[in-house]
Amino acid sequence: MDSKRLIIFIVLSMSILLLWQEYFAPKPTPQQVAKSQTASAPATPGAAAQPADASTLTSGQRITVSTDLFKAEIDTVGGDLRRLDLLKHNAAEDASKPFELFTDKGGRVYVAQTGLVATANPALPTHKTVFSAEKTSYQLNGDKLEVKLTAPEAGGVKVSKVYTFKKGAYDIDVRYDISNGGSAPLAPTAYFRLLRDGKAPEGESRFASTFTGPAVYTAEGKFQKVGFDDLAKGKGDYVKSADNGWVAMIQHYFVSAWIVKPLNGQSLCAVGQPCRFELKEGNGLYSAATLVDLPAIAPGASRSISAPLYAGPEDYNTLVATADGLERVKDYGMVHIFASPLFWLLTKLHALVSNWGWAIVLLTLIVKAVFYPLTAASYRSMGKMKALAPRLERLKEQYGDDRMKMQQAVMEMYKSEKVNPLGGCLPMLIQIPVFIGLYWSLLASVELRQAPWTLWINDLGRPDPFYVLPAIMAITMFLQTFLNPPPADPMQAKMMKIMPLAFSAMFFFFPAGLVLYWVVNNVLSITQQWYINKQIEKAKKLALQY
Repeated sequence: MDSKRLIIFIVLSMSILLLWQEYFAPKPTPQQVAKSQTASAPATPGAAAQPADASTLTSGQRITVSTDLFKAEIDTVGGDLRRLDLLKHNAAEDASKPFELFTDKGGRVYVAQTGLVATANPALPTHKTVFSAEKTSYQLNGDKLEVKLTAPEAGGVKVSKVYTFKKGAYDIDVRYDISNGGSAPLAPTAYFRLLRDGKAPEGESRFASTFTGPAVYTAEGKFQKVGFDDLAKGKGDYVKSADNGWVAMIQHYFVSAWIVKPLNGQSLCAVGQPCRFELKEGNGLYSAATLVDLPAIAPGASRSISAPLYAGPEDYNTLVATADGLERVKDYGMVHIFASPLFWLLTKLHALVSNWGWAIVLLTLIVKAVFYPLTAASYRSMGKMKALAPRLERLKEQYGDDRMKMQQAVMEMYKSEKVNPLGGCLPMLIQIPVFIGLYWSLLASVELRQAPWTLWINDLGRPDPFYVLPAIMAITMFLQTFLNPPPADPMQAKMMKIMPLAFSAMFFFFPAGLVLYWVVNNVLSITQQWYINKQIEKAKKLALQY
């Protein structure tokens, strides 16, 4: 097995995988999502402590909220956060519009819901209760804005639901103020959940897709994600209870998460009573929730519970400052061990040059420099193989179809010339996990979204508008075929000529930041290989002189 066979194998495997995902892989069954659609109510300690019947996503009056980061809509039914536009981020398919994270329009469902349930008082407000508000429109003018909704009195119990929006912050506090005016103690359970359909996010390409679905993080279980298909089958392992962590819905670039324990803050859970996590599927909708048992509230007493909801971009610096482990929503899959430190280095380089495009170039230079000894060994081996190509052709002519004698003669030639046919392959294999990690760290980086580089590239998170980078990549890949030893198999030789065109065609749909990395990597590889080939030729000429 030589390096050419390895490269062909890797490229064909990636191509087959991507094409399978695009055209043949089972896709989520579309669900008819309308204004009235069922979704199972969150589980509670006892059957009587949940709403009397299955909840329905119905609409009432809308309350609009405008801040420096959000344009939000809160529905009086349940006090749900039904729409959330991120004003600093443009839509995937129309850059003139803001990115819509939460929505219940256009056949889509992605909302944040909360409620209170108790066995002793089934009339407590849930996400089905109709709330009232003082105004229908709110505008953030200072550092903080509170939007208060009031539930109908339930057996002497008064409940208010208060949203707190903060200037420059993607975390929204959702607080319940509970006043027990009844004659008996009240021990409610509060639930905080995210509800969404299983459709792919707007603008997602299967050529550059990432995980979409719920995830749970705890100090014990760490990061655990469960796909929609597994939830529909009742599968999925995750920690069911803890007094820390968070529960989230993840998609490419953006995340929403209920935070059980904020960074350096107090846990939502009562002392000695862990919160519960629940991931469910019902009628085509998927929920990710945390349930919090409140200590008993005596008659005449009051209690509040406030849960932070993070809803925004997967910006690394913001995530690490919000909750432990929240940066893991930048999902790098199986190559997290490589991708995470590479992204950390990318952020440090960006701090130096203040441009994500040049930071990618510098990062690629550093990675290539670190692996130069391995790359040099690989290219020297390929250079020696290329020098033996004429002799290999003569052996083919000499032995014709006698493959056994041909292989023996080839191995003898390698032995006499001290060439290891695997010498170009093994160093490449060692580098592959790191380069895949770098690929995923760039693919998952919302920091590249709307980030300009230079000239015509004004958004590294979108494909090159003029396809210049993919074209350069195709040229560099084609040039590499002349620097490498030609495959002995004519079919392989043809494939190596076609491969640059086929491979670069896929990159026409990739974000410009990813293609920039590959282009810089290819240019550096060509430079290294050309230099090493020249060194080999020079050494050979010197040897012939003596």
